[in-house]
Amino acid sequence: MMNEKHLSRRLFLGSAALGTVGAAAFFTPGVFAEQLTQTPTQEEGPFYPDKLPLDTDNDLLIINDSITPAVGDVTHLSGRIFDRRGDPIRNAVVEIWQVDSKAAYLHTRSDNYATRDTNFQGFGRFVTSSTGEYYFRTIKPVVYPGRQAPHIHFAVKIKSHDKFTTQMYIKGHPGNAVDFVLKDVRDPKQRESVIVDFTPVKSSRIGELAAKFDIVMGYTIEA
Repeated sequence: MMNEKHLSRRLFLGSAALGTVGAAAFFTPGVFAEQLTQTPTQEEGPFYPDKLPLDTDNDLLIINDSITPAVGDVTHLSGRIFDRRGDPIRNAVVEIWQVDSKAAYLHTRSDNYATRDTNFQGFGRFVTSSTGEYYFRTIKPVVYPGRQAPHIHFAVKIKSHDKFTTQMYIKGHPGNAVDFVLKDVRDPKQRESVIVDFTPVKSSRIGELAAKFDIVMGYTIEA
């Protein structure tokens, strides 16, 4: 049974995009479809966890009630899931997975798996709110062998639709220009749509970052 400390932490994380991140979360209604660029589908890759962790919440820095956080640049990652008309999609299951600070995935075939940061959850889930918003606390991704551009994998699961997968990248990273997966996105606007700023959180005393990544699906959701 979840104790009060753990429950409070989860409730805090569920609302943190409104507080800690501040301007990183937007709730502007009436987004026009012609202003939206459909998010490109990208490969899931071979390292979706082969065994999910016991803790699959949206805080990847703390596992269950551990007091030891993962190593890395703390990042508040938020965004919204839209349909192609610009309407927010509620109750979408958003999953992310990525390497830890040692470039190891939560997968037994990942390089450095034996020496991975065992305090890093490596995988998280969040169900979008009525405004289509999601939020994760994680670390800024790092490069791992085989890829040139640091990235975070995303999967979006919506009832009656196939699973959607894509990846998110760091704006300004030199590896973006040569990464074979990112280069495979031929449309310049779509490629730009998966590259985001990691900006300092002004109120943070420990150098936390904020990143905002909206995902636009290629279909409409009927009410």
